[in-house]
Amino acid sequence: LVALVTFLCFVASRSRGAYTALAGMEVVITALFFLLYLLKLDKKLSWLFWPLADIFNSVIAALFLLIVCLFAVIKTDNGTLAGGVFGLVLLVLCVVDAVLLFRKISFDGPRERNTAK
Repeated sequence: LVALVTFLCFVASRSRGAYTALAGMEVVITALFFLLYLLKLDKKLSWLFWPLADIFNSVIAALFLLIVCLFAVIKTDNGTLAGGVFGLVLLVLCVVDAVLLFRKISFDGPRERNTAK
């Protein structure tokens, strides 16, 4: 939701394409990961370790958001400033997501299964 709000702020302020493109791309990628886990496609498409792909997505998004949102905060336009602030909040959420996922996965031990009893 924060990525969507960031995207809408950049669109409403008619910011440069880089701001809007990054926020829109993050909305789409986040929605695709959400659908992947919601529909349990990660179990069917087992050829890729999806939590690690999610970590890479979060780290790369955080790096891009850091650069783009700092430039957006510098601008004087109110919509771009709001988008930059929401983008920095999204940056923090991406870092938290990457850290929590990294702590949850295990590379050498057995993986946990969440089964209903």
